[in-house]
Order: sequence, then C-alpha cells, then structure tokens
Amino acid sequence: MLRLAKWFVALALVGLLPADVFGFQAQPVRMGTGVMTFDTVPGWGLGADGRSVLGSTHGGVVVDKAGNVYTSANIGVFVFSPDGQVIRRFLGDEYTSIHDLEIRAEADGEYIYGARNNAKEGIKFNAETGAIVLKLTYPEESGLGLKDFKPTAITVGPTGDIYLSDGYSSNHIFRYDRNGKYISHFGQKGNDLKQFNTAHGMTLDTRYEPPRLLICDRNHQPKGRLLHYDLNGNYIDEVITGLGMPTSAAVQGDYVSVPDLQGRLVILDKSNTIIAVLGHNADPKKGGNFNVPQDQWVEGVFSGTHGSYWDAAGNLYVQDWNVAGRLMKLVRVKP
Repeated sequence: MLRLAKWFVALALVGLLPADVFGFQAQPVRMGTGVMTFDTVPGWGLGADGRSVLGSTHGGVVVDKAGNVYTSANIGVFVFSPDGQVIRRFLGDEYTSIHDLEIRAEADGEYIYGARNNAKEGIKFNAETGAIVLKLTYPEESGLGLKDFKPTAITVGPTGDIYLSDGYSSNHIFRYDRNGKYISHFGQKGNDLKQFNTAHGMTLDTRYEPPRLLICDRNHQPKGRLLHYDLNGNYIDEVITGLGMPTSAAVQGDYVSVPDLQGRLVILDKSNTIIAVLGHNADPKKGGNFNVPQDQWVEGVFSGTHGSYWDAAGNLYVQDWNVAGRLMKLVRVKP
C-alpha cells in the first residue's frame, strides 16, 4: 500500500494526476517552446482550503496596469493580486454572466468593458470601484428588428468607439461611439468567407497600423478561424484557419494568444503562424467539457479554454469554461 501511495504521489508531482490527489500539491509543469515557454503555478488563485473561489466560469480575463488580474465568473467579477490573492469582488445582478472582458486606460482611470450574453447588453465599469458608467443594449435604430440579442465579445477602438459582437444570436457586430450612441453594424450569420458562424471573440489587433479588429469565428466549418476587419467594418482577410474552436484573442507586442474551447491555447506570431501550443488536452472526453470537477483537473492540461490575457512581463492568465471555476497563471520562462 505504501508503494502504491508513493506511485500516486510521483504521478501528481509531474502533472499526470490532479493536483490535489491525497492532498499533495503538484509541481510546476513546463509547456510551450522557444520564446513561448511557460511554467504553471500550481494552486494559483485558489482559496485557503485549496478549492476554487470562483464558482462556474464562462468568461474572460484582463490585467490592469498594476498587474492585478480580473476574471469574470457566472456570479460576478473577481480581482486577484499578481500572487493570486482575491483583493476585491464585484458581485450582484449587474456583474453576472460577463462572457468577455476588455480593459482600457482612459483619462480618469482604467475601465472594464464587458459583454453580457444572458443579460443582452454590454457594460462599462470602473476597474477600481466597479461603478457602472455605461450600458449598451440592442440598438433599435439599426433597423434590423432582432428578436434576440446575446453579446459574446467587446472591444474598443483607438478613438473610443465600442464594438459589441452579437455572437450567440444574429452574428452582427455593432459599433457605438464612446457615449453608447449607435453608429453602424456589419457581418451576418453564415459559413461563407465574409460571414460569421459564431463571432465568439474579438479584440483590437495592435500589431498593425492602423489597428484592426481580430475576430474569432468559432464554429466556422470545417474548423474555426480568425478574421481581420477594419474599424469601419470592412472585411480585410482570413488570418488563419484550422483552429478548432477559437474563443477569444489577446494581443501583446507581436504575439496573440488564442484559447481553443477543445482544451488548448495557441500562440501566433506577427506572421500569424502558430509558434506554440499550450495545455493540449488529448482526452476527447475532457477537452471541450464544461463538467470537469476540480478533483479531476490535471496540472498543465486545459479542458474548456475560454479566456486569456498577458501581463506586462509576458506571463499568461488562462480561464477554462468550467463547472468549478478554473483560472491558471503561466509564468514566462526567460531565455
């Protein structure tokens, strides 16, 4: 029996068993390659009892100037210090079910923008106080006569224009000015080159001048892809295909992190070539599975990868779509 226990401990330490089997803490797992090599941080963000504090997650991640990490869970938004301690929470009906987050430094502070699919709106709130300063609802003046509105992604252009993707319904992307006034819309549901089959994620691609929209067409057939559109809603090109189910995108410098709901995260360089694959889940029963309980999490292996974001040092924070609420920190390994 002692020999068997030692065998289980050894597996846990190399990340082949869940981190909390028999109460033993897993060791860091190295993943990636070259300049995109990372070590996991076992237990980062968990409570004192070793359990997740988030509840179920189906959201995003952003990082502020101070390095604090914001993630949206179904019950609200949690803010962690860089070392994984909860420093504040924004809970209550106005913060539930934020599917995607964006953060932006403005003249009077940093603001979080959120897409709330179940609440049928986009919101903007102060990153420090949580005060909601703007709500974006379906613009009747668009003339589309939509019966449903389920925003999945939000981003902000250089001038403050806000882009809100109705990815779980019409697949139109709506453009508002900084005050929430409707400007225009573009896109439609379908599987053709210039259509979206679930415009699930979106960010401002600052690798180009002028910046452009980078849009995750999650359910495009035969496999998911990324697209570029200009800030006026004009199609530019198909960036990359064959990505499984890309859920979101986060840009830092020349690199883009793209979570794949099937259980991995890919990193693209400026040529939009995949240069690293992180956390690949080879188990078809767990990749893309929301119902993986915490006692079945495996260190260094993702399940329903949904959101990611970089900090100033190039570390990555990754959220799984998960019944127990999973948020991971990956520390960039210096060359």
